[in-house]
Amino acid sequence: MTVCLLLLFVVAVTAAVPVPRALTRSAWPDRDPVVGLWVWQCLVATVLLCCLTALVLGAAAVFGTVRAQLFAPAPPAVTAAYNLSAGPVWAAVLTLLLAAGAAWTTAMLARELVEARRRRARSRAHLRERAPDLPAGLPAARGPLLVLEDEYPDAWWMPGNPPQLVVTTGALHRLTDHQLDAVLTHERGHARARHDWLLHLSTALATGFPSVPLFAHFCDQTHRLVELSADDTASRRCGHLTTALALIELNQHRGVLSCASSHRLLGERVDRLLEPQPRPRRRHRALATATAALIPLLPLLITFAPGLTALA
Repeated sequence: MTVCLLLLFVVAVTAAVPVPRALTRSAWPDRDPVVGLWVWQCLVATVLLCCLTALVLGAAAVFGTVRAQLFAPAPPAVTAAYNLSAGPVWAAVLTLLLAAGAAWTTAMLARELVEARRRRARSRAHLRERAPDLPAGLPAARGPLLVLEDEYPDAWWMPGNPPQLVVTTGALHRLTDHQLDAVLTHERGHARARHDWLLHLSTALATGFPSVPLFAHFCDQTHRLVELSADDTASRRCGHLTTALALIELNQHRGVLSCASSHRLLGERVDRLLEPQPRPRRRHRALATATAALIPLLPLLITFAPGLTALA
């Protein structure tokens, strides 16, 4: 059971306050939000993989049937290296807690997906009511772009099958052609990167485990970095100034640019576009990406180390 304790120690260190707080306070993810999202995903994957491997080894220590099936192809020396023949009482308690955590995580993910599907169904029904009737003779399919009659400027991407890009007539009237292109490119950036799945995952983990700092920061930073990433997609095509002006025109009537507003992220996004910072060098981006990708290998290394040592 030493391997299980070592895996849980990695979980405690990774999910504790210092690691997510240090990453949250770093300035470089704002300069390269795509790599920032990747690092957060790798950290969360490391914690989940540690818990999963600890659950499997704990079940093997408690239940002889699981141990026999798990180590059936392995030589006796490998089985003996893990010292799972007689699991103590605390191992059973630990395995039960890990199993409960796995079940709760699965339930939270399932609930988030079900709720997201219900929200999309309600939104699509509402859009069908608001969408203008097509002239007789035209096909019923509306295509990926839907224009709604509304004086307030707005645009958003609705994931689903098929996905739907929605823009109001207020946005068409207020925005210039280049600004409208920037807004639509921003929304298409969300769609191409499948940010909706990442948002569902982070929301489910933060809802299910609100006291875990890593998951809480992961949710907050995901909602922030996906917007910065989509802004970068739009600014590379249409320019930083055009994208910033488009954000201002779309949200000025909501008053979200004021300091007293709870939507301070929009003001930060506009400032970031008006004063763009240089992206990290390609070498640094590649190094950060590769290093983050190696972090989830740590649980696997810890898990397989006793067996590999026994075979050596």
